[in-house]
Order: sequence, then C-alpha cells, then structure tokens
Amino acid sequence: MTHNAKQPGATASSRIFEVLRQDLLSGRFGAGERLSISSLKETYQVGLSPLREALNRLAAYGLLRQENQRGFRVLELTRSELDDIAEMRRQMEGMAIERAIANGDEEWESQLLAANHRLTRAGSSTPLREWEQLHTRFHNALVAPCGSVWLLRFISQLHDQFDRYRRVAPSAPELRQRLDAQHGELVALALARDAKGARALIEEHITLSSQVAQRSC
Repeated sequence: MTHNAKQPGATASSRIFEVLRQDLLSGRFGAGERLSISSLKETYQVGLSPLREALNRLAAYGLLRQENQRGFRVLELTRSELDDIAEMRRQMEGMAIERAIANGDEEWESQLLAANHRLTRAGSSTPLREWEQLHTRFHNALVAPCGSVWLLRFISQLHDQFDRYRRVAPSAPELRQRLDAQHGELVALALARDAKGARALIEEHITLSSQVAQRSC
C-alpha cells in the first residue's frame, strides 16, 4: 500500500515521521531490516530532505538505528530489551498513577470514564489501528494529571518501544481477556482514590502484557 505524506497542515518531515512511526510500531518493516531510501521515497511519496529528517528523528527517538554510511535499520527484537522496557514502564507508570490519583479532579474522572467506555465498546469488528488508538488514549487518560510533562513524555516513548513487541506477537486470547478486564478495574481503583491498589494493578497489567509481547522474540 502506498502512503502519501503530502497533506496540508504540517511539515512534510512531521507527516512522514508520524506515518513511519506508526508503520514501524505495527511491524510493517521486519526487525533488523535495512531501509531503502529510494523505496521509502516512492512508497510514501516524499522528498529526500524531509524523509532524511524524519529518519534521523526516528533514530533519535529509538525506533531506528543509524549506521555510518549505510543508512538506517529497524531495531531487532530482543528479550533483554523487552524486559528492560517493561521494568521501566512498571516504575514510571506506577509513580504516574499514584500522582494522577492525588491530583485528578472531577474532569479527569469524567475523561477517564469516557476513555474506558470507548475502549470497552470497541469489539472484535473494530479495525486494529482504531482499537490501538483507543487503547493509547485510555492509558494516557489514566495518568494525565500526574503533574510531570517529562514523566508523561518518557511513558509515551516507552509505550512505543513496548508496542514494537506487542503488536507483532501472536495473539493470546486467554491473556487478552484478563488484560481487557483490568482496564475497568483500574478505573474503579482510580475513582476510589486507591493509589496503592492502582499502582499494584498497573504493574501487574504491564507484567501480563509483557507475557504477550514475549511471544515476538
């Protein structure tokens, strides 16, 4: 499928960065694959300068590896890296959810309920990319009032790194059902202002999700 990065409202570099980021997360390119600049230009209908700028940004972001004089390569999937990412997620999201519960107001509660409602309503017929967006919005809403822009930024980057593994892993229906149920349980704990319980559950949620992701490596 050909992607067109020529859309109004943003720079070509920003557009191709976002399109490529989504394609890297979804597994469009294989782990360890070397990217062809000429093929990318044709596939995404973008010029060389904005494409290289986007690729450099993706390398700095940690989704590509830049090789001296040899272009860019998709990162490999390794169990040791996944374990590291999962541990960092447990620590940071555990901290963030405690802070969010301490700071969150009624508006946060409403937004959290709405995000969970949309995610819960998304059934098996929902396109995967749409479900992924709803899932991301739920987790973002959960920690939104934590009070730290940097903490939210690190969590977002860790989610992207984690999703490289999760999205290409074979399905695990027996774990997926439990993970889906935990979203509602997290909301209930947040509304009850049970920071300790919510932190324990988000850490369990990440551990369980990592068991699914481990099937990719």
